[in-house]
Amino acid sequence: MVINMYLLNCFFVYSILGYILEIIFGFLIGAHPKSGVLYGPWTPIYGIASVLIIIISDKLFKKLHMARWKETIIVFFIITIILTLLECLGGYLIEIIFGFSFWDYSDYKYNIGKYMCLEMALIWGILSIIFIYLIRPFLDKYIKKTPLWGTALILIVMFIDFMIRLLVEFHIL
Repeated sequence: MVINMYLLNCFFVYSILGYILEIIFGFLIGAHPKSGVLYGPWTPIYGIASVLIIIISDKLFKKLHMARWKETIIVFFIITIILTLLECLGGYLIEIIFGFSFWDYSDYKYNIGKYMCLEMALIWGILSIIFIYLIRPFLDKYIKKTPLWGTALILIVMFIDFMIRLLVEFHIL
């Protein structure tokens, strides 16, 4: 139960941080920043990716029993592939469900269709290693202190946001 609550809190924290970073990046490059399909200040794909990184890296580091640099290289490639596939799946689902695209890698030199490219895959891999060794250790001490009522409150608010988004999208509201 404690592990699940921890992962749920990670999902929320990293969904919000992903949203903030994407908005900041958008302003820096002069784009009209919009992050995610929900109305609130969160982008769930970053939460999902972060939880996957945590689960995969923890399991691999416990099982590999190699020098840390070798484990890091293996984790880099596995997580890079998984996050690239997650990005592709997310892109197609957003397009199918909501009828628009947030990104299109068709113009990139090493694209693999509209929602995948080698350039972004490498960025996801590098960011994952930074996440594992710098961001997660720093934020874990705060995430682990999140009270149950805080988690429940954020869960309720995000669920309401998700339901409103679906009701609006399907013209029920």
